[in-house]
Amino acid sequence: MAIPYAQLIFTKGMPVLLASSVFYIDALSGVMIALVSFVGLVISIFSRRYMKGDANYYFFMALLIGLISCLLLMVTANHFLLMLPAWGLSNLLLARLMVHKKQWAASAFAGLYALRFFTLGFLCLAVAFWLLYWMTGSTTIQEALHLVKTDNVLTLVALSLMLVSAMCQSAIWPFHRWLISSINSPTPVSALMHAGLVNGGGFLLIRFAPLYLPHTSLLTIIFMFGVGTALIGALWKLMQNDIKRMLACSTVSQMGFMIAQCGLGLFPAAVAHLCWHGLFKANLFLGSSGSIKPIISDARSSRDWRSFIVSVFFGLIGSYLFSWASGLPWYSKNTILFLIGIAFIACTQFSLTILHQFSWKNTISTFFLTGMAGLLYGISVRLIEAMVSPLNLMAPQRINIFHIVGFSLLTISWVAMLANHHLPTGNLIERIKAVFYVRALNASQPHSKSITTNRNDYRF
Repeated sequence: MAIPYAQLIFTKGMPVLLASSVFYIDALSGVMIALVSFVGLVISIFSRRYMKGDANYYFFMALLIGLISCLLLMVTANHFLLMLPAWGLSNLLLARLMVHKKQWAASAFAGLYALRFFTLGFLCLAVAFWLLYWMTGSTTIQEALHLVKTDNVLTLVALSLMLVSAMCQSAIWPFHRWLISSINSPTPVSALMHAGLVNGGGFLLIRFAPLYLPHTSLLTIIFMFGVGTALIGALWKLMQNDIKRMLACSTVSQMGFMIAQCGLGLFPAAVAHLCWHGLFKANLFLGSSGSIKPIISDARSSRDWRSFIVSVFFGLIGSYLFSWASGLPWYSKNTILFLIGIAFIACTQFSLTILHQFSWKNTISTFFLTGMAGLLYGISVRLIEAMVSPLNLMAPQRINIFHIVGFSLLTISWVAMLANHHLPTGNLIERIKAVFYVRALNASQPHSKSITTNRNDYRF
């Protein structure tokens, strides 16, 4: 029975700050409240100066505050009839903020285009919630989590519908195009969109993780969609010459990694990824005008073989420090091994980014920074896992063929990207590369109606 008034209680040894038939604030909600509040405050302060002088300034600020409020309601909701409207209203407000000025045809189309995906996600979530209510007779999320029978076919249908809703929200392939078509949005809107709202899909899966964990096949499907999205998003990012498109493709990739971690049964790691990505992407969007030069110079820099060997060694050390700090085994026979492998690739790439050309002076600083990155990320995963441990969200799965194929594709793609300039050349190979490049570039483009091809089309 849900507690009808606010008080400090303990559920299975876990302190819950607020539990009622309407709201439920536990460690997971607390983390999300902190993230949304901090990012929302920073973006609101930024918007006061950025949007100053705009004809729709006060309307814009009202919508922005309303959107942040809806996000806070969504992450604290315990009632289906609170979470669902908060979910839908936040998407509606985001679509309106994306439009901003209805006279601009490309912007108006981008908002309406995104609303199509949001509507599909909303309807799927509404049906999923209705099925959970029909099976349990409860209108509260926490009661439904305890009362629903996980081996019921209807439960699997509800979880599948929630997965579609999460994929629409987090721009997971094939529901990704709304995000890369949103580049006309004002910078504060892009920052809140990429740092906050797209994380809603991950939050939804994590909140209902106890229902997903018994279904290993469904978790594998989640993993496959996540890895596939991560791969194509990372590939598309490398092909862009526009900073906002580059950041949009990066978000698609990062959302893929977050969803993949949910599919691995490593939900605390997904929470940590969600938080770090939100903070990092908000910073990049708010400072996007100064990000072009470093990105271009990095993409054009060359690396010698000594830098690569040293970076691989530092990547191993970084992954070990991540393992030690997070309390996860460096080698295991479950999906934690995949997470360690991703930490190795990330730390190696981080080292390569700093160590463009080999020198002993740069090597020392690179070693220190890579080690700190591994430690910091490991500590964040361990902290989140400790906070949500009573929820039993860390449930590594047995490694299967799909996990092996997924990690192999990630590794091969990463190595191919690094060795691109050293691959064999020839007419046939160059032709294949050109065809692949053009098709991938075309696939990464936003909807044609969301692009302003002539500056005369914008007079506002």
